[in-house]
Amino acid sequence: MSYDVLSQAAVEVQDQANAPAMIVGPYLLETGQTHLLGSISIYSARGDSREQLRLLYMNEPALSIWKKMGKSVRIIGHVKRPPATAALHFGVPFSE
Repeated sequence: MSYDVLSQAAVEVQDQANAPAMIVGPYLLETGQTHLLGSISIYSARGDSREQLRLLYMNEPALSIWKKMGKSVRIIGHVKRPPATAALHFGVPFSE
């Protein structure tokens, strides 16, 4: 498993509609996709600028759902696993 790294600007972070922990669960319930809860993994970390205030590390199932939700997708990288400084934001922890 690997993770795409997405960036969110300060203005996006201020909008709760861009917080995976707040919106992904209800979306999966509403769309009858709760079976995906065991495969979604989203980590977050603080960025280093207003343009990249929050970094989201999403595995493929999480990124697919995020896109279906019509959310902004600015991929800035790709990693095998989230850094140790990233916190689990939604879903299941990383495992090999």
